[in-house]
Amino acid sequence: MAADTLRIARIIAAEIQAKPEQVTAAVELLDGGATVPFVARYRKEATGGLDDTQLRTLEERLSYLRELWARRETVLESIRSQGKLTDELAAKIEAAGTKAELEDIYLPFKPKRRTKAEIAREKGLGPLAEALLADRSLIPQEAAAAYLRDEVPDVKAALDGARDIIVEQMAENADLVGNLRNYMKDKAVVHARLVEGKAEAGAKFSDYFDHAEPWAKVAGHRALAMLRGRNEEVLSVDIEVDADSDAPVKPVEARIMGAYGIDPRAPTPAEKWLGDVARWCWRVKLSLHLSIDLMNEMRERAEEEAIHVFARNLKDLLLAAPAGSRATMGLDPGIRTGVKVAVVDGTGKVLETATVYPFQPKNDVRGAQATLGHLILKHKVELIAIGNGTASRETDRLAAELIGDLPAENKPIKVVVSEAGASVYSASALAAAEFPDLDVSLRGAVSIARRLQDPLAELVKIDPKSIGVGQYQHDVDQHRLARSLDAVVEDAVNAVGVDLNTASASLLARVSGLGASLAEAVIAHRNANGPFASRKDLLSVSRLGPRTFEQCAGFLRISNGAEPLDASSVHPEAYGVAKKIVAACGRDLRSLMGDAKLLKSLDPADFVDARFGLPTVKDILSELEKPGRDPRPEFRTASFAEGVEEISDLRPGMILEGTVTNVANFGAFVDIGVHQDGLVHVSQLADRFIKDPAEVVKAGDVVKVKVLEVDAKRKRISLTMRKGEAPPRDAGRPQQQPARGDQRRPGPAPKRPEQNQQGSLGAALLDAMRRK
Repeated sequence: MAADTLRIARIIAAEIQAKPEQVTAAVELLDGGATVPFVARYRKEATGGLDDTQLRTLEERLSYLRELWARRETVLESIRSQGKLTDELAAKIEAAGTKAELEDIYLPFKPKRRTKAEIAREKGLGPLAEALLADRSLIPQEAAAAYLRDEVPDVKAALDGARDIIVEQMAENADLVGNLRNYMKDKAVVHARLVEGKAEAGAKFSDYFDHAEPWAKVAGHRALAMLRGRNEEVLSVDIEVDADSDAPVKPVEARIMGAYGIDPRAPTPAEKWLGDVARWCWRVKLSLHLSIDLMNEMRERAEEEAIHVFARNLKDLLLAAPAGSRATMGLDPGIRTGVKVAVVDGTGKVLETATVYPFQPKNDVRGAQATLGHLILKHKVELIAIGNGTASRETDRLAAELIGDLPAENKPIKVVVSEAGASVYSASALAAAEFPDLDVSLRGAVSIARRLQDPLAELVKIDPKSIGVGQYQHDVDQHRLARSLDAVVEDAVNAVGVDLNTASASLLARVSGLGASLAEAVIAHRNANGPFASRKDLLSVSRLGPRTFEQCAGFLRISNGAEPLDASSVHPEAYGVAKKIVAACGRDLRSLMGDAKLLKSLDPADFVDARFGLPTVKDILSELEKPGRDPRPEFRTASFAEGVEEISDLRPGMILEGTVTNVANFGAFVDIGVHQDGLVHVSQLADRFIKDPAEVVKAGDVVKVKVLEVDAKRKRISLTMRKGEAPPRDAGRPQQQPARGDQRRPGPAPKRPEQNQQGSLGAALLDAMRRK
């Protein structure tokens, strides 16, 4: 077992570019119940500084290799019990590096139903098959005549039985199957074709109506698109090899013949007969078997890529810039059902809700603006978060006009935010427990407001799969996807840290070592006993013992407590080191925290001891320099272009500002405010070659794009971010908007038709707001 553990460690170490002893240490910690965030942050000495990405890969590969090792033992035992295990076969099984290789070796020994070959052996035709393979001077028909009996009435029946035996032998030859699989991976072509009569119904798959490309080069998104088209019965998808070969013997067939020394060009009847057997084996057995293998591998490869893309986008979204603790109004747009309104304070507490009807059928613009204005003034609203769903642009314009009429000192900043998953949260049991007296429709507005204040704290309440930043997410293995996304959420929450006295149960549940049950226990203790005064008070929480405390304490923060280090990411176990640093500086801890100049002048090596090495000391110094630092970027705002609200408003050459909503391997999707994201293809992301779009953009980024092409019928918008694609001056350019990061307060918006007819709303509106 120790040898197996070392071998696994060596394999993983090579894959994550680490040393075997680093992997072994990490495995011991993980097997002991430690979480990846804890090991990555607080056990750097043990693992040699493996980061969370390396540890996640290690965790995934460890699971796979342990399954492979367990399967290997099962296979060895099965073959041993049959009395067929030789030293050579055992060595071959030990050398198998993948589950597919192992199953290829096991196939001849795997218990199975009676096959044609087995039936032929029962009829006594095994020696005939062996003779025809061994002696090429035989004439098959004459040799077969010696095996005729009641069960084998004629020569054809005898030769068919011998063929079945040889075909099974060929199909179960692990070396041959592996050779053919590798040949197909190199030479096979994936060909998608339109199913007759499905052109109109499957228009969205038109790119694949007659599409062929090498199997080895099929990008994940194209593979998933073709497979979805096949599942919807719009496309047929086949894996073909040597389809364009007009040679008498196709290369793939020649490989089978070569493995058995068959020369189809030889004039002897035996060689010709065996050549036909090899062709039959390819057509009837191996072609289908290997095509299924390659199709499955292509799907798995595409799923892995899609899951990686989803995880990366989710991480970017979770770690998006928080607007912070500012009074915020959330607007969940709607036409006939009205715009749902919720105002929350800086902590996310709901202050007031309302529903306004500025659009059809009521068209109560003045009443809506008066209500919104009153709430803004009453609660000193600094931010307006507008959901990006139906009627988003109309609501955005309504808010802009309102802001334009407000006094300078009361103008909030409006921001359009993604409302993906808000409706799912609104109808969830979690939302019902949080807002039992609040209508479902208003809960969405609360969620929209809160996700602007702190995206991470709010989005953890929603199933990651409902946030909508993946590609073909419903087509991939849902268990693998969920596991990957859960890891991303866990890493993001622990990277930022959690305020122990304000965090929701959903957020606490993602903290290293806690989980849902202990998170509820922490909340119950907080409700019963008031805010936690220190981290060590966690030990008084029911069922939260020293082991759990070790895992979670460093990620939980207590602001303004008796112990200043409780507000930092310094783990309680290392407070002694921090206090040595403080003593060496001759300063009070609170005055020392944030004094970067003094802290940088210290030599970390002076504080290393038997338990805490250089990595931990450096981390403590960094934390003291910027206590409680948030790894997320600074909050900035952006604006959509006025007059561009529908896809029909777009014209090639327009320069627009938008928000990156999703990043796929083939490019980035950008919300430009027309209810349909545009695509910046990877080739249009920069003026230089880009292999991976993530090199340039991430979900949540605000970018300037130019419209290249608009296909309204297929709802496709092609955009570019290349500076070399700049249009003629002012050509197709909409009204200029402030760039994200400008943070200037929005100025007065263009007057709507109602205002032109009725005069300025300013004085009357303000009066109505104050009277409400």
